[in-house]
Parts: sequence; C-alpha cells; structure tokens
Amino acid sequence: MQFNTNPTTLQARDLRQSASPAEMSMWAVLKGRNLGGFKFTRQYPVGPYFADFACRERCFLVEVDGSQHVDNQYDLKRDEYLLTEGYSIYRVPSAVVLRERDLVCESILAASAGRLEDFVEAFDLKFTRSFQVPRKYRRLNSWPTPTPTPPLREGR
Repeated sequence: MQFNTNPTTLQARDLRQSASPAEMSMWAVLKGRNLGGFKFTRQYPVGPYFADFACRERCFLVEVDGSQHVDNQYDLKRDEYLLTEGYSIYRVPSAVVLRERDLVCESILAASAGRLEDFVEAFDLKFTRSFQVPRKYRRLNSWPTPTPTPPLREGR
C-alpha cells in the first residue's frame, strides 16, 4: 500500500489530527453537508496557507481563532493573500464557537449564502467578502477569436 507523501497533504493531515476542541466542535456541524447543504473541507491549502474550513464551491473560508490571533500581523498578511485569491473569510474566536456554536453556524450560513454585508466586524466575529475572481475561474481565453467576416457586397 502506498501512502501519499506530498508535504502539503502531510501538513494538512497533521493539522487535522491536532485540531482544537473548538475546531472539532465546528467540524461536527460542517461535515457531510450538514450546514445548509454546503460542502466544507478541513485544513484546506490555499497557496502557502491552510484554512481551518473551506467551502470550495462558494470560495468561502472559516477560521476558528484562539487568543493568539488577536491583532496578529501574520493573520493580516495571510488574509490579504486569501482575499486576493478570491476567498471570502469568516473569522470567529474559538471561545465563541464553544459557547454559542448554533449562533456561529447561523452566521456562517448567512455569509456562505451571501446574506451578510461585504464587511462585518464585531467583538465575536469578522467577515470580509472578496471581490477578486477566484483563481479556479481565472483562465486565459483559450477559445479561438472569431475572425471577422467581410461585409457582403450589395448589388450582386
């Protein structure tokens, strides 16, 4: 039996195995299309970063943050990158997930369904919508450009 030795896959697997209680609680709701029929994955790689949860069909990321993420410059740089890649980001503190998971799920559902404002920031959540075209939709126009047809001459 051959195991995947891709470093990205191995790191994602390690992150999944060392999930915090808040992440495990959130995953219990997000897995299996349990939340509004949206499919989420865990520890989704986006460039050099990993998102806690991702809804690929909506280009929507959910980050469950511990206290170390408060005013973190690394997270600001990371969010900037993720937004330019076309992903909208929903951040919620892990303490709020553990205390009010149902309310968090309602707001995730509203954000993934497009019912939240483009930017929301409160003490218990932050949501930023990306206006970039997601990388998966950026393609060079591979269709041949139609050649113009010469105008028809009248009188023939």
